[in-house]
Amino acid sequence: MPDADALFVALDDSTFQPTDLCRGPWTPDSQHGGPGAALVARAIVAADSHGPMQVARLTLELLRPVPLAPLRLETAVPRPGRKVQLVEASVFAGDIEVLRGRALRIRIADVADADGHAPIDDPLPPIPDATTPFAFDTQAESWEGFHNTAVDVRFVEGSWAAPGPAAAWFRLTVPVVAGEEISPLARVLAAADFGNGISRVLDSSQHLFINPDLTVHVARPPEGEWVAMRSSTTTTANGIGMAESALFDQRGRVGRAVQSLLVDPR
Repeated sequence: MPDADALFVALDDSTFQPTDLCRGPWTPDSQHGGPGAALVARAIVAADSHGPMQVARLTLELLRPVPLAPLRLETAVPRPGRKVQLVEASVFAGDIEVLRGRALRIRIADVADADGHAPIDDPLPPIPDATTPFAFDTQAESWEGFHNTAVDVRFVEGSWAAPGPAAAWFRLTVPVVAGEEISPLARVLAAADFGNGISRVLDSSQHLFINPDLTVHVARPPEGEWVAMRSSTTTTANGIGMAESALFDQRGRVGRAVQSLLVDPR
């Protein structure tokens, strides 16, 4: 098992070394989408603002496989508004941009009479049984990484073994960056990249269904360590698909995630 205790180690203010805990399921030479998504979320949350702001939407574009090599992070605020802002973060491996995030932040205000409205047909998934963690089949893989080592997964509807819609709870077990607290947004982004995996409709030994993007809308920051997703996947004969996930914490609905899918035979 990797002996790392975080996803990334900061080499300086803008450079980060991925640990073995970032490895993804498709190849041992590149990262799972979750760690990079969480690193981008960390940068966007930290970007300067005129006052209290919350990320309402964050879109990630996975431009190339993200290597297990030092990564440079650049952040910009192209629209520094007082009520609505756009924040961008790009991740580079050497001189090559491998991951790009663009977020919409909205000012936080007291609108008490707007609280408590949520879809009545989208109930909270059952709270996970603390004694039943899910174990990925590491015998089917020759490496350990993010999905089977750095995240605690609890299925409560469907299962990894049965294709189709599913719901599961996720908890990061290590910090995103060594020595730092995990932000609520980073917890959401780290979990949201699993949507196409838990709701797969194709046999992963016969097909790839890789997401080159991830868009997350968040109505409020999640509370606590656990984030749940109720996910479903659609695929088509033209090699394109989509995974949709409703996002929850233990208090209720917090947002939605959508992934475009590149579908290929192995």
